[in-house]
Amino acid sequence: MPSETATSIAGTLHDWFADAARPLPWRAADVSPWAVLVSEFMLQQTQVARVLPRWEAWITRWPTPARLAAEPPSEAVRAWDRLGYPRRALWLHRAAAEIVERHGGEVPHDLEALLALQGVGPYTARAVAAFAFGLRHPVVDTNTRRVIARAVAGQAEAAPPSVARDLAAMGAMLPADAGEARVFNAATMELGATVCTARTPRCDECPISSQCAWRAAGYPAYTGARKAVQARFEGSDRQVRGLVMRELRAAHRPVSRAELERTWPDTAQLDRAIAGLLADGLAVSDGDDAFGLPQS
Repeated sequence: MPSETATSIAGTLHDWFADAARPLPWRAADVSPWAVLVSEFMLQQTQVARVLPRWEAWITRWPTPARLAAEPPSEAVRAWDRLGYPRRALWLHRAAAEIVERHGGEVPHDLEALLALQGVGPYTARAVAAFAFGLRHPVVDTNTRRVIARAVAGQAEAAPPSVARDLAAMGAMLPADAGEARVFNAATMELGATVCTARTPRCDECPISSQCAWRAAGYPAYTGARKAVQARFEGSDRQVRGLVMRELRAAHRPVSRAELERTWPDTAQLDRAIAGLLADGLAVSDGDDAFGLPQS
């Protein structure tokens, strides 16, 4: 059972969320489990503002898994556009095919069945089970981890991610009622995304400021372990991969190596980018030194 403190925090956030929740379309009462699954794929490491127009276009074009599975994966990658990490588009296309093949075109609600889908990890599976089907599962993202670190552990930052530890921490706070648990999952994420932010937390506006262990301790600086800092994007192999993908998405024919060389002057780095895209299945070679998006 949740502790008295956890119960108090959950109740406060429940009331706050009723008025503070952003009207995101995938939160609508009549949205399909498929639409929720698509949103969770797109929101991984991507800001809500960038996801909104892409999600709306995607759901309009492919309102069901069967509609997406019927098209080649190249169309999924092309429609993904510049959301980043385009392997997610391939995974989502494959997950749609698996949903059709294994589940009659309906997104499953069982956690193990969700985890068996391509590209669905512990977070996404629990998010779909909780938000699409109302099941009682702890859902933990970066925002949730930060709120728990501050409000419960009294730390300025969360420690590097640990699935087991993070799920246990959220599970200890989760209300027993499935409906209240669903709201608490969403409200904790919302608080971290809009109020208890990483760089400029608005503590004076926080509904649980009086219950926050970090505030009570005087906002001590974080001294624990940190996850590795991602390398700079400018000039990186990731940037070159993105430039190559831009060319492949724009063309509806194979793009020659000579054409790709115009996008980046460092041929060795371009070679690495092309080789990586081929290995990831995001590009295919036509056997004549030209490349395109995957068709099957």
